[in-house]
Amino acid sequence: MESSRRADVIVIGAGLSGLTAASELHQKGIDVIVLEASSRVGGRVYSTTSKLGSKLDLGGHWIGHDHHHLTALIEKAGGTIYKTFTRGLPKIVHAKRVIPIYSPSALLSLIYLAFIEILVKIHIPKRWAHVTVDTAINYCVPFETARLLLSILATVTTTADLKRFSMYSLGKMMSLSGGLMTMMETNGGAQDSLVTESIGISTSMIENQLSGRILTDMAVSNIFQEDKAVLVKVASGQTFTASKAIITIPPPMLKSVTFEPALPDDRIALQDNLQMGIVYKSIAVFEQPFWRDGFGGEIIVLDDPACGVFDTSPPDGPGHLCFLVTGPPARQLDSLEVNDRRDLLLSRLEPYLGHQVLKPADWLEKSWQTDEFCGGGYMAFPLAGTTACQLPLPHEPIGNLHWAGTETAQEHPGYIEGAIQSGMRAASEVVETIRSTK
Repeated sequence: MESSRRADVIVIGAGLSGLTAASELHQKGIDVIVLEASSRVGGRVYSTTSKLGSKLDLGGHWIGHDHHHLTALIEKAGGTIYKTFTRGLPKIVHAKRVIPIYSPSALLSLIYLAFIEILVKIHIPKRWAHVTVDTAINYCVPFETARLLLSILATVTTTADLKRFSMYSLGKMMSLSGGLMTMMETNGGAQDSLVTESIGISTSMIENQLSGRILTDMAVSNIFQEDKAVLVKVASGQTFTASKAIITIPPPMLKSVTFEPALPDDRIALQDNLQMGIVYKSIAVFEQPFWRDGFGGEIIVLDDPACGVFDTSPPDGPGHLCFLVTGPPARQLDSLEVNDRRDLLLSRLEPYLGHQVLKPADWLEKSWQTDEFCGGGYMAFPLAGTTACQLPLPHEPIGNLHWAGTETAQEHPGYIEGAIQSGMRAASEVVETIRSTK
């Protein structure tokens, strides 16, 4: 075995929570190493460039109206923030027809959402932990179209399998993110703004700051903890030693890591009672956002597989149509070839956007549930039946191990904003601990 490389702190995971923690520590003069299992940094942030030269995000994407830490980070990196283009409420389509917003099904859906919003602010009954969102929708909503609409809104917002996700967990998530309406809204909501240069401008900036301190292709296999040290072993057999470690990996992805001594039972329970979200994201790129002259690019498609379509075009073009297929329907796409996925999703828009929509200049996609290192997105969600494993996840230090990750954030868990907050909080904990022992 190679001799162990040493640092003051080891950060496990180079998503934005890990990058933020490492950057905060580095700026305070603390020697840090970041270990990342994959060959790239960013985690659930994944930016790329289209054939037309536009930057786009296949992972975390939007900036919410109150996502102040992410806004500050993008501005520091020199990014250009612009408002998401919207005309208000999206169009709802099903079986080649448009469903008016004033239809009984749409109105019933809005009433149901408003009722849940009010009820959650008053009280979230623990008995809801045993009621899945799918069961609640099927039991309480009489119209099939309304059930389809509520299901797609819930899955696009959470990426959860609604048959395994409880009303209790949904209520808890809503209370931490400003409410369900805020989570779904564009102007003033969680989809308020975008970045011309992509969110990747921020991860690239931090990666440059930490030059030589981020090691990729380093899948952690063992974490040994002693009184005043942590030893981390990776799959290749190489070891790293530090006085503290910050773990940013979501619990379901920690099952392959052996801890010595073992984690407490309540932390092990997180690994068993949480599941990564299911989401397929694709972006069709066109010379211009031609849909703005007609039907518009904000569409909820209720046909199987149901999906949300969003206009994410930058101010000066080109045109970007973003598709989100979430929950179990996303898995249906995994068995198809890329051209078949593209043709399936675009062809359903042809009746409304015309033949032009069938001929994008580029098509980029990411199926997050097939990602070996992330396991899914946007976040890990609690399985129905548990009240203990709720957001925000426990993050109290265990000896020399500290914890971050968007799921541990006190505000906006599951969002990039939550990831940044958690990284800052973990770094602050470590700094305070290190200073108190000197």
